[in-house]
Amino acid sequence: MTRIDARGMRCPWPVVRLARAVREGAAEVLILADDPIAPGEIAALAQARGWGVEAADEPHGWHVSVPAG
Repeated sequence: MTRIDARGMRCPWPVVRLARAVREGAAEVLILADDPIAPGEIAALAQARGWGVEAADEPHGWHVSVPAG
């Protein structure tokens, strides 16, 4: 699993980092982001791309999964 610590970054940077990780081959990503806008931006990107997203056990964390194929 790829872990991205984007805490302290303002949007769009957390989402840019997430998209880059997936482009580079990550299929499972744990992203930590504390910008209040980040949850909506992460969810919107995941929905647009057909990825799964759910809250992680860590504060300000989301688990993003990219379907194979």
